[in-house]
Amino acid sequence: MHHDTEKCSYITLYQLTNINEPMILKKEIYLENQTNYKAFSINNIKEIPQIQKLSEQELFEIEVVSQVLPFKSNSYVINELIDWDNIPNDPLYILTIPQKEMLIPKHFDKIAKLLKSGADKKTITKAANSIRMQLNPHPAGQLDLNVPSINGEPIDGMQHKYRETALFFPSQGQTCHAYCTFCFRWPQFVGLEGLKFASKQLELLQEYFKVYPETTDILFTGGDPLIMNANLLNNYIEPLLTNVDSLKNIRIGSKALSYWPYKFLTDPDAKELLKLFEKVVKKGKHLALMAHFNHPRELETKAVQEAIRLIRSTGAEIRTQSPILNHINDNSNLWSEMWQKQVSLGCIPYYMFVARETGAAHYFNLSLEDIFRIFKEAYSNVSGICRTVRGPSMSAAPGKVQVVGITEIKGEKVFVLQFIQGRNPDWVLKPFFAKFNSQATWLNDLKPAFGETSFFWQEEYEKMTGQNADSFEYKDLG
Repeated sequence: MHHDTEKCSYITLYQLTNINEPMILKKEIYLENQTNYKAFSINNIKEIPQIQKLSEQELFEIEVVSQVLPFKSNSYVINELIDWDNIPNDPLYILTIPQKEMLIPKHFDKIAKLLKSGADKKTITKAANSIRMQLNPHPAGQLDLNVPSINGEPIDGMQHKYRETALFFPSQGQTCHAYCTFCFRWPQFVGLEGLKFASKQLELLQEYFKVYPETTDILFTGGDPLIMNANLLNNYIEPLLTNVDSLKNIRIGSKALSYWPYKFLTDPDAKELLKLFEKVVKKGKHLALMAHFNHPRELETKAVQEAIRLIRSTGAEIRTQSPILNHINDNSNLWSEMWQKQVSLGCIPYYMFVARETGAAHYFNLSLEDIFRIFKEAYSNVSGICRTVRGPSMSAAPGKVQVVGITEIKGEKVFVLQFIQGRNPDWVLKPFFAKFNSQATWLNDLKPAFGETSFFWQEEYEKMTGQNADSFEYKDLG
């Protein structure tokens, strides 16, 4: 579909029947001959052969947007995922290559004017940072509400919003094999002081679980923890296997399967990484790779399918999640196909998220009405084995709020909502109702139904956070 056969070759791929035993031949798999990772940014974008399809104006637009929103791709994404015969409308092209409309006009024009005038890098960066601060860089209280502490001292590089699960941002894992244009954690990549989560505090991480034994899960996130080599990742995980009895589940949030499946196949540390996964399982911990797939095409290559098989052979589980995104996957048939493909490969559909109010949200957002319709249609067209997926879910400041339905009660059209997770666990699965609003894209667009002045959780939320209940979400996209 996307291959230039003259540039491809057959390579022999090996399967580990037992990770501790010598490798034995499994089968030949058709892969691009470029199994060495090569990154592309605005600095070397013209080295991409297919980029010749773009005009100088289109290249300039990419340059403008990439001054504000981070841009990074790689050889696998370029050669295996993007359909260059369908640009600029190809979903995988939009997923990874910045588009002019991802900045609102006044922001685009400001940066474009500076570039055309020959402004120096310092001036352009200052203007870009000013725009970035208007794009809600840390939504849902990540920076001011979710940072935990021990003995009153905040722990850099951690978030702890829900009782059972702590998030840890290993400092060496705060980049990715490629960047998604919708990225909710884009501040990790742009160098703004005070906005990046990152930590090397291994001893403090172990201590945290001892102070809070009710925390049973850790999610290594980023960025992408699998950008690290296996030895570095082991340095974070190994102490938790032996020193933290309360820890039951280890999760790794990653886009590596989609953007660089060779991490598990031909990278120098591929064998060691699979051994690490197997070790975690043998130690009695549940290991879940939280894989991000945004489009069915990401599941089609033989490389990703073999990588999935190898991971599952270690005893690790793969759960899949994605936001629903305008221009990328705003179609119920795509979601049905994606869930079915995931299940056929042995993965577990986990979440459909509503795109967060950050970065290029104005470009990717859909109305909650449309999102629920797409989810319902997709959910209705798959068998029960695919219906492990939960959503549509907003990861908002109070918690993960699910749109359960749209209905009419006593003559009033309403959204039916519930918490999947909440800052107070008692909020979970308590239904509440919001007036129907066809323009709503996020929780803060909704008002209580039936003449109520607030949602049931708002007063308690205000007391626990010190924030005004009427401003529980920040929404200023410029």
